[in-house]
Amino acid sequence: IQHAVEEQMKSERMKTELITNVSHDIKTPLTSIVSYVDLLKKEPMPTDQAKEYLDVLDRQAARLKKLIEDLVEASKASTGSLTVNFQPTDVNVLLSQSAGEYQEKLAARDLSLVLTTAEEAPMISADGQLLWRVFENLLSNAQKYAMPGTRVYVDVVRKDGQVLLAVKNISADPLNLPAEELLQRFVRGDDARTGEGSGLGLSIAQSLTNLQGGKFRLQVDGDLFKACVIFPEHH
Repeated sequence: IQHAVEEQMKSERMKTELITNVSHDIKTPLTSIVSYVDLLKKEPMPTDQAKEYLDVLDRQAARLKKLIEDLVEASKASTGSLTVNFQPTDVNVLLSQSAGEYQEKLAARDLSLVLTTAEEAPMISADGQLLWRVFENLLSNAQKYAMPGTRVYVDVVRKDGQVLLAVKNISADPLNLPAEELLQRFVRGDDARTGEGSGLGLSIAQSLTNLQGGKFRLQVDGDLFKACVIFPEHH
């Protein structure tokens, strides 16, 4: 069994190295493409159509850059090759800052954020930077997939020695997958692989939560999507 575990870990390490190296190789020409697109944007365009084409190039290059960054982060997070700096962390404060940043982005999609923080300071032992990424991925997920004109609920609760954070929203598309499948990499809750997003956000959020000793749960009930992050309370 030990030998099998060692082989599996070696295989995971090799996969991570492969993804990191290939991503690094892709990044070099991509950085060049992004730079030249930026330079072109400063030049006068011969036609409106040419300007439209340039906008598409700009958008897709940015999307590709984000996808590569997500891929590297997902790979590192799932193999645990990230340094975790544990500190006593107030979930109310961190989440309020994160929610503040997303308020406008959500409003732009006609979504209103309803934030309910816990009484007193719900302290956990976590890495503020990694936890910020978890919150960011959950709010970004809501921004992309929630039905416009609805509310996104974010609640922090202290219960039985634990701090629970829940994000709930109504999905714009039917959630035609069980919750476990939504956590698999590159899977999204819609049939078409269109729109923004890499399909890695929830997988990254889960890996980063586990790295910090927390639990990550997803629930799908009809069109209601609920993500829950649970940490032991820090005293």
